[in-house]
Amino acid sequence: MKIAGNTFLVTGGCSGLGEACVRRFVERGANVVVGDINRAAGGTLMDDLGSQVIFVRTDVTSTGDVQAAIGVAVESFGGLHGVVNCAGILGASRVVGRDGPHDLELFARVIQINLIGTFNVVRLAAQAMSTAEPNEQGERGVIVNTASVSAFEGQLGQAAYAASKGGVASMTLPIARELAQFGIRVCAIAPGVFNTAMIATAPEAVQKSLDAQTVFPARLGDPAEYAAFAQHIIENPMLNGCVLRLDGAMRLSAK
Repeated sequence: MKIAGNTFLVTGGCSGLGEACVRRFVERGANVVVGDINRAAGGTLMDDLGSQVIFVRTDVTSTGDVQAAIGVAVESFGGLHGVVNCAGILGASRVVGRDGPHDLELFARVIQINLIGTFNVVRLAAQAMSTAEPNEQGERGVIVNTASVSAFEGQLGQAAYAASKGGVASMTLPIARELAQFGIRVCAIAPGVFNTAMIATAPEAVQKSLDAQTVFPARLGDPAEYAAFAQHIIENPMLNGCVLRLDGAMRLSAK
C-alpha cells in the first residue's frame, strides 16, 4: 500500500506517536484524518499541515465518533486506505495498594480506551475498506495497532495497561486471518518507551530507569522512529498478522 495519494485515519493523532505519523504521512503525500479529543491541538495540526489534514473530534470508544471520522475520510478524500491506532492512556495502580484494592473503574477505563477503543476503530474501518476497489496487489487497506512491550513484560502497577495491550497483541492474528478475504492487512507495533507527553509526566527517576533498560540505543525512542516503522508496515505487503517490537532490545524489569 502506497502512502502518497492515499488516505489514512490516525487516532491519537494530536500528540506523541500519532502526531509523528500524521506529519510523516502528510510529508509523503498522504491525506490524513486525525481522530483525537484535543480540539486545540487538532486545529494547530490543520494550520501547520494544510488541506491534506482534517481533524475530527473522536472518542475512540464512541461508535458515532469513529463513524464520523471514517465518513470524513470517504467524503473529503474519496476513501480510506489505512488506519494507525495510537489513542491510549496509562492508568498505573497496584492491585493491592496503600489505599486498598485497585480501583475497578480505573481498570475498566484503561481496557475501554486502549483495547475496546482500538477494536471499535478496527471493526468500523474494516467495514469501510472492505467494499473499496483493491489496488494492483489486491490490497484494500492496512491497519496498524499499538500494543506495548508491557504486553509481555508488564511492570508492577501495570495490570490494567498490560492487560489492555496484551489484548491488542492477541487479537492481531485472528483479525488478520479474518480480514485477509478482503485484502486488508493487520499488524501491531509493540513499542518500548518513547519520548512522548505520556512518559514526560513520569518522575525523573522512573524515566532514568527506563532509559537504562534500553540496551541500544540507550535512550527513549523518538516518535519519528515509530512513524517510520508504521510507514514500512503499510508499504510492505508481506507484513501481516504479526506483533513487531520496536524497543532497542528493552526487556522491562519488574519495577
